[in-house]
Amino acid sequence: MRVLGIETSCDETGVALYEGGPGGAGLLAHAVYSQIELHAEYGGVVPELASRDHIRKLLPLIEQVLDEAAMTAADVQGIAYTAGPGLVGALLVGAALGRSLAWAWGVPAVAVHHMEGHLLAPLLEDPAPAFPFVALLVSGGHTQLVDVQAIGRYRILGESVDDAAGEAFDKTAKILGLPYPGGPALARLAEQGDPTRYRFPRPMTDRPGLDFSFSGLKTFALNAWQKEQSERDDTEQARADIARAFEEAVVETLLIKCRRAVEAAGAKRLIMSGGVSANRRLRARMDEQMGARGVAVFYPRAALCTDNGAMIAFAGHERLAAGQQEPLAFGARPRWALDELPALS
Repeated sequence: MRVLGIETSCDETGVALYEGGPGGAGLLAHAVYSQIELHAEYGGVVPELASRDHIRKLLPLIEQVLDEAAMTAADVQGIAYTAGPGLVGALLVGAALGRSLAWAWGVPAVAVHHMEGHLLAPLLEDPAPAFPFVALLVSGGHTQLVDVQAIGRYRILGESVDDAAGEAFDKTAKILGLPYPGGPALARLAEQGDPTRYRFPRPMTDRPGLDFSFSGLKTFALNAWQKEQSERDDTEQARADIARAFEEAVVETLLIKCRRAVEAAGAKRLIMSGGVSANRRLRARMDEQMGARGVAVFYPRAALCTDNGAMIAFAGHERLAAGQQEPLAFGARPRWALDELPALS
Protein backbone atom coordinates (compact mmCIF):
# COMPACT_ATOMS: atom_id res chain seq x y z
CA MET A 1 0.00 0.00 0.00
CA ARG A 2 1.31 3.43 -0.99
CA VAL A 3 0.22 6.16 1.43
CA LEU A 4 0.55 9.91 1.02
CA GLY A 5 1.27 11.60 4.36
CA ILE A 6 0.41 15.24 5.14
CA GLU A 7 1.72 17.08 8.22
CA THR A 8 0.52 20.62 9.09
CA SER A 9 0.30 20.69 12.88
CA CYS A 10 2.40 23.82 13.40
CA ASP A 11 4.90 25.73 11.25
CA GLU A 12 6.30 23.05 8.95
CA THR A 13 4.49 21.73 5.89
CA GLY A 14 5.47 18.09 5.41
CA VAL A 15 4.50 15.68 2.63
CA ALA A 16 5.74 12.14 1.99
CA LEU A 17 4.93 9.00 0.05
CA TYR A 18 5.47 5.69 1.83
CA GLU A 19 5.07 2.17 0.46
CA GLY A 20 4.66 -0.56 3.06
CA GLY A 21 3.66 -4.17 3.30
CA PRO A 22 5.42 -7.26 1.90
CA GLY A 23 7.88 -6.15 -0.75
CA GLY A 24 7.19 -2.48 -0.06
CA ALA A 25 9.97 -0.04 -0.90
CA GLY A 26 9.56 2.02 2.27
CA LEU A 27 9.92 5.80 2.10
CA LEU A 28 9.71 6.75 -1.58
CA ALA A 29 10.01 10.53 -1.29
CA HIS A 30 9.45 13.29 1.23
CA ALA A 31 9.69 17.07 1.43
CA VAL A 32 9.39 19.63 4.22
CA TYR A 33 8.89 23.37 3.93
CA SER A 34 9.82 25.30 7.08
CA GLN A 35 8.19 28.61 7.92
CA ILE A 36 11.13 29.81 10.04
CA GLU A 37 11.74 32.96 8.00
CA LEU A 38 8.04 33.84 8.07
CA HIS A 39 7.82 33.73 11.88
CA ALA A 40 11.33 34.97 12.75
CA GLU A 41 10.16 38.59 12.67
CA TYR A 42 7.73 37.82 15.50
CA GLY A 43 10.03 35.59 17.58
CA GLY A 44 7.54 32.72 17.51
CA VAL A 45 4.82 31.03 15.49
CA VAL A 46 1.84 33.20 14.50
CA PRO A 47 -1.03 30.69 14.05
CA GLU A 48 -2.95 32.60 11.34
CA LEU A 49 0.19 33.11 9.26
CA ALA A 50 1.07 29.43 9.66
CA SER A 51 -2.35 28.35 8.38
CA ARG A 52 -2.17 30.62 5.35
CA ASP A 53 1.30 29.40 4.44
CA HIS A 54 0.21 25.76 4.63
CA ILE A 55 -2.52 26.60 2.10
CA ARG A 56 0.09 28.06 -0.26
CA LYS A 57 2.61 25.25 0.05
CA LEU A 58 0.66 21.97 0.33
CA LEU A 59 -0.35 21.31 -3.29
CA PRO A 60 3.07 22.24 -4.73
CA LEU A 61 4.75 19.94 -2.20
CA ILE A 62 2.39 17.06 -3.05
CA GLU A 63 3.22 17.51 -6.73
CA GLN A 64 6.95 17.64 -5.90
CA VAL A 65 6.83 14.42 -3.86
CA LEU A 66 4.87 12.53 -6.52
CA ASP A 67 7.34 13.72 -9.16
CA GLU A 68 10.35 12.62 -7.07
CA ALA A 69 8.79 9.19 -6.61
CA ALA A 70 8.01 9.02 -10.35
CA MET A 71 4.33 8.44 -9.53
CA THR A 72 0.96 10.07 -10.09
CA ALA A 73 -2.23 10.42 -8.08
CA ALA A 74 -3.39 7.10 -9.57
CA ASP A 75 -0.55 5.34 -7.69
CA VAL A 76 -1.68 6.61 -4.27
CA GLN A 77 -3.71 4.01 -2.35
CA GLY A 78 -4.39 5.90 0.86
CA ILE A 79 -3.96 9.31 2.48
CA ALA A 80 -2.93 10.08 6.05
CA TYR A 81 -3.15 13.54 7.56
CA THR A 82 -2.33 14.96 10.98
CA ALA A 83 -5.55 15.68 12.87
CA GLY A 84 -3.99 16.73 16.20
CA PRO A 85 -2.65 17.82 18.53
CA GLY A 86 -1.46 21.20 17.25
CA LEU A 87 -2.72 24.57 16.04
CA VAL A 88 -6.34 24.13 15.06
CA GLY A 89 -6.22 26.30 11.93
CA ALA A 90 -3.06 24.63 10.65
CA LEU A 91 -4.49 21.19 11.35
CA LEU A 92 -7.70 21.99 9.47
CA VAL A 93 -5.74 22.95 6.35
CA GLY A 94 -4.09 19.53 6.16
CA ALA A 95 -7.22 17.65 7.20
CA ALA A 96 -9.41 19.43 4.63
CA LEU A 97 -7.01 18.85 1.76
CA GLY A 98 -6.14 15.30 2.77
CA ARG A 99 -9.75 14.18 3.16
CA SER A 100 -10.79 15.98 -0.03
CA LEU A 101 -8.03 14.38 -2.11
CA ALA A 102 -8.92 10.96 -0.72
CA TRP A 103 -12.55 11.49 -1.77
CA ALA A 104 -11.56 12.78 -5.21
CA TRP A 105 -9.06 9.96 -5.81
CA GLY A 106 -11.35 7.24 -4.43
CA VAL A 107 -8.95 6.02 -1.72
CA PRO A 108 -9.32 5.67 2.06
CA ALA A 109 -8.10 8.35 4.45
CA VAL A 110 -6.99 8.17 8.08
CA ALA A 111 -6.48 10.86 10.72
CA VAL A 112 -3.11 10.50 12.45
CA HIS A 113 -2.06 11.60 15.93
CA HIS A 114 0.97 13.88 15.60
CA MET A 115 2.81 12.36 18.57
CA GLU A 116 2.14 8.81 17.36
CA GLY A 117 3.90 9.90 14.19
CA HIS A 118 6.95 10.95 16.23
CA LEU A 119 6.76 7.80 18.34
CA LEU A 120 6.82 5.55 15.27
CA ALA A 121 9.42 7.55 13.29
CA PRO A 122 12.35 5.33 14.43
CA LEU A 123 10.59 2.37 12.77
CA LEU A 124 11.44 3.98 9.43
CA GLU A 125 15.13 3.29 10.12
CA ASP A 126 17.25 0.16 9.74
CA PRO A 127 17.49 -1.49 12.17
CA ALA A 128 14.04 -0.67 13.47
CA PRO A 129 13.27 -1.23 17.16
CA ALA A 130 11.06 -4.19 18.01
CA PHE A 131 8.14 -3.86 20.41
CA PRO A 132 7.95 -3.38 23.35
CA PHE A 133 9.99 -0.30 24.18
CA VAL A 134 9.96 2.91 26.22
CA ALA A 135 9.63 6.10 24.18
CA LEU A 136 10.90 9.55 25.10
CA LEU A 137 8.97 12.07 23.00
CA VAL A 138 10.73 15.38 23.40
CA SER A 139 9.83 18.38 21.25
CA GLY A 140 8.74 21.99 21.36
CA GLY A 141 5.21 21.09 22.38
CA HIS A 142 5.56 17.84 24.31
CA THR A 143 7.81 15.97 26.70
CA GLN A 144 6.47 12.49 27.48
CA LEU A 145 7.67 9.07 28.55
CA VAL A 146 5.52 6.29 27.13
CA ASP A 147 5.47 2.54 27.71
CA VAL A 148 4.82 1.13 24.20
CA GLN A 149 3.68 -2.48 23.87
CA ALA A 150 2.46 -2.22 20.26
CA ILE A 151 0.93 0.35 17.93
CA GLY A 152 -1.94 1.92 19.84
CA ARG A 153 -1.05 0.21 23.12
CA TYR A 154 0.42 3.18 24.94
CA ARG A 155 0.70 3.95 28.66
CA ILE A 156 1.88 7.42 29.66
CA LEU A 157 4.56 7.04 32.33
CA GLY A 158 5.29 10.73 32.79
CA GLU A 159 5.02 14.11 31.09
CA SER A 160 5.82 17.77 31.62
CA VAL A 161 3.59 19.59 34.07
CA ASP A 162 4.46 22.97 32.47
CA ASP A 163 6.86 23.83 29.63
CA ALA A 164 8.00 21.10 27.28
CA ALA A 165 11.78 20.73 26.94
CA GLY A 166 11.86 22.27 23.47
CA GLU A 167 9.68 25.16 24.60
CA ALA A 168 12.08 25.82 27.49
CA PHE A 169 15.01 25.79 25.06
CA ASP A 170 13.29 28.36 22.85
CA LYS A 171 12.26 30.63 25.73
CA THR A 172 15.71 30.55 27.32
CA ALA A 173 17.29 31.34 23.97
CA LYS A 174 15.00 34.36 23.68
CA ILE A 175 16.08 35.52 27.16
CA LEU A 176 19.70 35.33 25.99
CA GLY A 177 18.92 37.32 22.87
CA LEU A 178 19.52 34.48 20.44
CA PRO A 179 17.84 34.38 17.01
CA TYR A 180 14.71 32.38 16.22
CA PRO A 181 14.42 29.39 16.27
CA GLY A 182 16.10 29.50 19.64
CA GLY A 183 16.64 25.83 20.54
CA PRO A 184 19.26 25.01 17.87
CA ALA A 185 20.94 28.40 18.39
CA LEU A 186 21.24 27.76 22.14
CA ALA A 187 22.71 24.28 21.55
CA ARG A 188 25.34 25.75 19.20
CA LEU A 189 26.24 28.47 21.71
CA ALA A 190 26.48 25.91 24.53
CA GLU A 191 29.44 24.29 22.75
CA GLN A 192 31.48 27.40 23.66
CA GLY A 193 30.37 27.48 27.30
CA ASP A 194 32.40 26.66 30.39
CA PRO A 195 30.72 23.63 32.01
CA THR A 196 32.11 24.54 35.45
CA ARG A 197 30.85 28.15 35.56
CA TYR A 198 27.25 27.36 36.52
CA ARG A 199 25.21 24.44 37.74
CA PHE A 200 21.49 24.71 37.18
CA PRO A 201 18.99 22.58 39.16
CA ARG A 202 17.70 19.24 37.82
CA PRO A 203 13.97 19.80 38.39
CA MET A 204 11.79 17.08 39.92
CA THR A 205 14.68 14.57 40.11
CA ASP A 206 14.87 14.71 43.92
CA ARG A 207 11.51 12.98 44.28
CA PRO A 208 9.94 9.79 42.93
CA GLY A 209 8.02 9.83 39.68
CA LEU A 210 8.51 10.38 35.97
CA ASP A 211 6.92 13.79 35.39
CA PHE A 212 8.98 16.75 34.17
CA SER A 213 9.05 20.49 34.88
CA PHE A 214 11.24 22.85 32.84
CA SER A 215 9.65 26.24 33.53
CA GLY A 216 11.85 26.90 36.57
CA LEU A 217 15.03 26.44 34.53
CA LYS A 218 13.95 29.33 32.33
CA THR A 219 13.60 31.56 35.41
CA PHE A 220 16.95 30.37 36.74
CA ALA A 221 18.58 31.30 33.43
CA LEU A 222 16.90 34.73 33.44
CA ASN A 223 18.21 35.50 36.93
CA ALA A 224 21.72 34.34 36.01
CA TRP A 225 21.75 36.40 32.82
CA GLN A 226 20.54 39.56 34.57
CA LYS A 227 23.21 39.14 37.24
CA GLU A 228 25.94 38.64 34.64
CA GLN A 229 24.86 41.71 32.71
CA SER A 230 25.16 43.87 35.81
CA GLU A 231 28.44 42.43 37.15
CA ARG A 232 30.52 40.98 34.33
CA ASP A 233 32.27 42.65 31.41
CA ASP A 234 32.49 39.58 29.13
CA THR A 235 28.76 39.06 28.61
CA GLU A 236 29.29 37.06 25.40
CA GLN A 237 31.15 34.37 27.31
CA ALA A 238 28.58 34.60 30.10
CA ARG A 239 25.84 33.95 27.55
CA ALA A 240 27.63 30.79 26.40
CA ASP A 241 28.21 29.65 30.00
CA ILE A 242 24.51 30.02 30.83
CA ALA A 243 23.52 28.20 27.63
CA ARG A 244 25.84 25.32 28.54
CA ALA A 245 24.50 25.07 32.09
CA PHE A 246 20.91 25.14 30.84
CA GLU A 247 21.53 22.44 28.24
CA GLU A 248 23.37 20.25 30.75
CA ALA A 249 20.46 20.56 33.19
CA VAL A 250 17.85 19.57 30.60
CA VAL A 251 19.96 16.67 29.30
CA GLU A 252 20.69 15.26 32.73
CA THR A 253 17.06 15.61 33.80
CA LEU A 254 15.94 13.65 30.73
CA LEU A 255 18.61 11.01 31.40
CA ILE A 256 17.57 10.53 35.02
CA LYS A 257 13.91 10.14 34.08
CA CYS A 258 14.72 7.75 31.22
CA ARG A 259 16.78 5.55 33.53
CA ARG A 260 13.86 5.37 35.94
CA ALA A 261 11.40 4.65 33.13
CA VAL A 262 13.29 1.72 31.59
CA GLU A 263 13.81 0.24 35.05
CA ALA A 264 10.12 0.64 35.94
CA ALA A 265 9.01 -0.90 32.64
CA GLY A 266 11.73 -3.58 32.57
CA ALA A 267 12.56 -2.41 29.05
CA LYS A 268 15.61 -3.32 26.99
CA ARG A 269 14.89 -0.80 24.24
CA LEU A 270 14.44 2.98 24.35
CA ILE A 271 13.45 5.20 21.43
CA MET A 272 13.88 8.95 21.43
CA SER A 273 12.04 11.16 18.95
CA GLY A 274 10.93 14.75 18.41
CA GLY A 275 12.89 17.89 17.62
CA VAL A 276 14.98 17.90 20.81
CA SER A 277 16.08 14.30 20.14
CA ALA A 278 18.42 15.71 17.48
CA ASN A 279 20.48 17.41 20.22
CA ARG A 280 23.98 15.94 19.95
CA ARG A 281 24.81 16.15 23.66
CA LEU A 282 21.58 14.39 24.57
CA ARG A 283 22.19 11.60 22.05
CA ALA A 284 25.78 11.03 23.16
CA ARG A 285 24.90 10.90 26.86
CA MET A 286 21.84 8.71 26.25
CA ASP A 287 23.88 6.21 24.21
CA GLU A 288 26.55 6.10 26.91
CA GLN A 289 24.29 5.68 29.91
CA MET A 290 21.75 3.33 28.37
CA GLY A 291 24.50 1.24 26.77
CA ALA A 292 26.05 0.72 30.20
CA ARG A 293 22.70 -0.71 31.33
CA GLY A 294 22.26 -3.01 28.36
CA VAL A 295 19.48 -0.87 26.86
CA ALA A 296 19.55 -0.29 23.09
CA VAL A 297 18.69 3.25 21.98
CA PHE A 298 17.01 4.09 18.66
CA TYR A 299 16.48 7.46 16.96
CA PRO A 300 15.10 8.68 13.65
CA ARG A 301 17.53 10.39 11.29
CA ALA A 302 17.92 14.12 11.93
CA ALA A 303 15.57 15.08 9.08
CA LEU A 304 12.77 13.02 10.67
CA CYS A 305 13.20 14.38 14.21
CA THR A 306 11.34 17.59 13.48
CA ASP A 307 7.80 17.61 12.07
CA ASN A 308 7.60 15.80 8.73
CA GLY A 309 5.23 13.96 6.43
CA ALA A 310 7.18 10.71 6.47
CA MET A 311 6.21 9.86 10.04
CA ILE A 312 2.55 10.63 9.25
CA ALA A 313 2.62 8.49 6.11
CA PHE A 314 4.14 5.57 8.05
CA ALA A 315 1.74 5.81 11.01
CA GLY A 316 -1.16 6.20 8.59
CA HIS A 317 -0.03 3.16 6.59
CA GLU A 318 -0.05 0.99 9.70
CA ARG A 319 -3.56 2.05 10.63
CA LEU A 320 -4.95 1.86 7.09
CA ALA A 321 -3.43 -1.61 6.67
CA ALA A 322 -5.26 -2.67 9.84
CA GLY A 323 -8.57 -1.49 8.36
CA GLN A 324 -8.93 1.85 10.11
CA GLN A 325 -10.25 4.75 8.01
CA GLU A 326 -12.24 7.95 8.36
CA PRO A 327 -15.79 8.75 7.26
CA LEU A 328 -16.29 11.57 4.77
CA ALA A 329 -16.49 14.11 7.59
CA PHE A 330 -13.20 15.44 8.93
CA GLY A 331 -12.06 17.54 11.87
CA ALA A 332 -9.12 18.60 14.00
CA ARG A 333 -8.27 17.91 17.63
CA PRO A 334 -5.87 20.57 18.96
CA ARG A 335 -5.78 18.64 22.25
CA TRP A 336 -5.64 14.86 21.92
CA ALA A 337 -4.19 12.45 24.47
CA LEU A 338 -1.91 9.78 23.03
CA ASP A 339 -3.36 7.03 25.21
CA GLU A 340 -6.83 7.63 23.74
CA LEU A 341 -5.79 6.00 20.45
CA PRO A 342 -7.24 2.56 19.65
CA ALA A 343 -4.89 -0.41 19.52
CA LEU A 344 -4.51 -2.21 16.21
CA SER A 345 -6.14 -5.63 16.20
